[in-house]
Amino acid sequence: MAKVLMVQGTMSNAGKSLITAGLLRVFKQDGYKVCPFKSQNMALNSYITEEGLEMGRAQVMQAEAAGIKPSVYMNPILLKPSSDVGSQVIVNGEVLGNMKAKDYFKYKEQLIPDIKKAFNRLSEEYDIIVIEGAGSPAEINLKQNDIVNMGMAEMVDAPVLLVGDIDRGGVFAQLIGTLVLLTESERDRVKGLIINKFRGDKTILDPGIAMLNDMGGVPYCGVLPYMKIQVDDEDSLSERLDNKKRSLINIGVIRLNKLSNFTDFSRFEEIDGVSVIYLDNPHEVEEMDMIILPGSKNTCEDMIYLRESGFESAIIKYAKNGPVIGICGGFQMMGEMISDPYKVESGRCVKGLSLLPLNTVILEEKKRTNLKGEIPEIDGFFDFLSGEQYEGYEIHMGETVTLFDEKKDQEIISELENKTVNNAGNEPVTFYARENCFGTYMHGIFDYGDIAKRIVDKLAEGKGVKLDIDMNLTHRRFKEKQYDILADTVREYLDMDYIYSILTEAKCE
Repeated sequence: MAKVLMVQGTMSNAGKSLITAGLLRVFKQDGYKVCPFKSQNMALNSYITEEGLEMGRAQVMQAEAAGIKPSVYMNPILLKPSSDVGSQVIVNGEVLGNMKAKDYFKYKEQLIPDIKKAFNRLSEEYDIIVIEGAGSPAEINLKQNDIVNMGMAEMVDAPVLLVGDIDRGGVFAQLIGTLVLLTESERDRVKGLIINKFRGDKTILDPGIAMLNDMGGVPYCGVLPYMKIQVDDEDSLSERLDNKKRSLINIGVIRLNKLSNFTDFSRFEEIDGVSVIYLDNPHEVEEMDMIILPGSKNTCEDMIYLRESGFESAIIKYAKNGPVIGICGGFQMMGEMISDPYKVESGRCVKGLSLLPLNTVILEEKKRTNLKGEIPEIDGFFDFLSGEQYEGYEIHMGETVTLFDEKKDQEIISELENKTVNNAGNEPVTFYARENCFGTYMHGIFDYGDIAKRIVDKLAEGKGVKLDIDMNLTHRRFKEKQYDILADTVREYLDMDYIYSILTEAKCE
């Protein structure tokens, strides 16, 4: 069985995912075969494995740091929120169904065998497994039948490192308060405390750290500085969503209520002179050099949000002269109609932006597939992408087709509000472009080859600016450098000798 270590946090976004990735990278550099594990992940950022199975992006990022291929065994349960009170439940990469939070809370104990099976499969193959918790172990309202924090630690007899976030204040209260709310047996599992996201002179913290050692009774493992590492974040708490800094080229992403897979745009952020700005106000649209409509977990509801917020009219006006890209749910919104006859999302039929002559029907079965190929011949602003090689993956519940007769169908569409669009007989599409608009179902399309760079070059040319783009720094090489920087930081600021000493052999029965 593998040796095991668990990283838990005092709250969401305390830095668990990044620290887990950093530890994995250190262990890998030291010659061990390592992998990540998170029994249950709640996120709208997901990924399709080579087997066509769905898992959380955070564990994909961690697998990359560990130098291995992602596997659904690393994230056996994925919850994708579809409303304020419910989520789509994905087990071992397959959709189990939609559940309200209270129903899932009662059901989750039945998933323990799946968790154990996944963990044991990994334990047979790897030397060290680093487990990530979720939220906080001190959420006492969720502790019954816990399967992701202390319940998970007990399941595999894992020692725990507890991480506090000093950037949001009250870090000593976070750490001590969490320990106080744990049971005695749970406190015994906490073998080390970490302060994360510190800025400034560490000596200022020394009196507090001394008190932390005395009051907590748990060894202190180090203070990690605030790291500006560009790797894929886990959820909507990501700081990148708050970026408003302008550059030579500014790409605006509409910040939808059910925004998903915003990691699709990480490649643009890696290019010097480019800013990716998430837009909350429709007045910001006209200031951008390109607009992106991202993926959504509830396309119909987010289309209504665009309409009610004023984004719809701003995007339509912008598209007359400026480039617009839609990915997955954003692609669906660019069409004429989105229909949900099987009540997969909201059960509604809503009019789209009418930027592309397309109709979408939300289906009951999710499409999950990895694809590579050549972008078909397209016209308009994005014609330079015709014939470009791409790799990516599709993950969506809908089917999008071109209209037979745009003028005729437009007359019908005007009468279709809250009715079902019939896609029968029309040809499904994965790519479509017209004038300044380009849409696709392909997630990850910008990560491969020169597609992102070519788009940025076209934007720069139109704006009359020159960018110094390193054509040799691929997306993969960029990320590898980031993981190495992360590992160097972990080595410098954490007591790795002590962390190695607390690793224990997993006991998952």
